[in-house]
Amino acid sequence: MAYQFDELINRKNTRSYKWDQVGPMFGNEDILPLWVADMDFPCPPAVQEALRKRVELGAYGYAIRTDEYADAIMSWFGRKHGWSLQREWISDSPSVVTTLSLAVEQFTAPGDQVVIQTPVYYPFYDVVRMNDRELALNPLLIRNGHYEMDMEHLESLFQAGAKLLLFCNPHNPGGRVWSREELEALGALCLRYGMTVVSDEIHCDLVYPDYEYVPFASLSPELADRTITCLAATKTFNLPGLHTSFMVVSNREMKAKLDRRIKALSIHMSHHLAQEAVVTAYNECEDWLDELMVYIEGNLNYALDYLAEHLPQVKPMKPEGTYLLWLDCRALGLDKNGLKKLMYEGAKVAFNEGSTFGTEGEGWLRVNLACPRFVLEKAMAQFCAAANSLDA
Repeated sequence: MAYQFDELINRKNTRSYKWDQVGPMFGNEDILPLWVADMDFPCPPAVQEALRKRVELGAYGYAIRTDEYADAIMSWFGRKHGWSLQREWISDSPSVVTTLSLAVEQFTAPGDQVVIQTPVYYPFYDVVRMNDRELALNPLLIRNGHYEMDMEHLESLFQAGAKLLLFCNPHNPGGRVWSREELEALGALCLRYGMTVVSDEIHCDLVYPDYEYVPFASLSPELADRTITCLAATKTFNLPGLHTSFMVVSNREMKAKLDRRIKALSIHMSHHLAQEAVVTAYNECEDWLDELMVYIEGNLNYALDYLAEHLPQVKPMKPEGTYLLWLDCRALGLDKNGLKKLMYEGAKVAFNEGSTFGTEGEGWLRVNLACPRFVLEKAMAQFCAAANSLDA
C-alpha cells in the first residue's frame, strides 16, 4: 500500500471530541473510543500539503469560493457515481445536519409530521423536535440479515399527511446501501403523494465491493425536483473538523429559499481552509480512498470473524457501506444501562449505545471501524472478554 493506516495519531489533549471526551462522558480517561464517526487515520497527504500551504499565508481573512470548487464536486460525482451535476444546483452549508434542520424549517410548518426511518442517525430526531415538528416513525424491518424499508407503513404515513421525509443513504447505523430497485419504489411513493425528500448521503463514497451507491435524486428529473441531497467530503477524507458540506438542489425555488435562509443566518461565507481541502481531496485523492476502503474492509472482516469465534451470541449486521458496524447484542440480556456498564466499566471501550438511534436500536451497539487494526483488535478482545465474563 502507498498509504499508511496502521499508525495511531495521538489525538489526546488536542481538543478531540472523540478522544478528550472519554473521561467526562464515560467516566474513565483510559477508555478506548470507537464511537463518534471520525477516523483515526491521517487525512490524505495531498490534503495535508494543501492545508499547510494555506496556513503558511499567515493571514486568515474572509474567503470566497471559486469555480474550481464546484468543478471539483461536479467532476467527482460524475466520474465516481455517474451523476451529472450542474453548477447552479450546488450550495454550501456548514454541515449536513445544518442542511437537515434548514430543510425542516423551510419546507414544513410547526406541528407538521416529518418521517424518519428508524433506527437512524440521532440528529434526525433533534432537527425535527427542535423545530417544533412532529416525528412520524417508519421503523425499518430486519430481513435477510439487513434492514429493508416497510413501504406499506411508509405509505400510510404519507396518506396521513406527513410533509417531509428525512432519508439516509447509505444508512447510518445499519450500513445499508439502498439498491436502485428499493430507491425506485420509494421514489414512486414520494411522487404519488407529493413528498419532499431530504436525503443525507454523506457516506456515499464509503461503499464495499459488490454494492453501488445510487444518488436518490439521480433516478429521475421529477424526483430531483423534490429532493435536497446533503453531501460532504468530510466523512470520505476525514475532514469533519473543517465544518464544510454542500447540498444539491435542482429545484430553483427550493434552492432559492434555502440560500436566502443561509444568508439570513450569515452562515454563507466560505471557511478559510475548507475549499483547498475539498478541491484537493476530490481532484487528487481517489487512490487514497481506494486503499482506505481496502483497509477498512479488512477491519470489518477481522471484527466479523473475531465476534463469530469469541462472542457468537452477538450478531453483527454486515454493512454494505460506511465504516460503521451495527451489533445486535440483545442476546446478552442487558438493557441500555447494562450495555453501558459492560462497555465503560467491564471492557473499557466506548461504542455508541444503540438507543440513541431510536427505541429500535435498544440492545444494539455501533462500532467505528476507522482505526488502526491493532486498536480494533484490542477493543474486540476487551469487549468479548467482558461480555463472556457475564456468564462466569
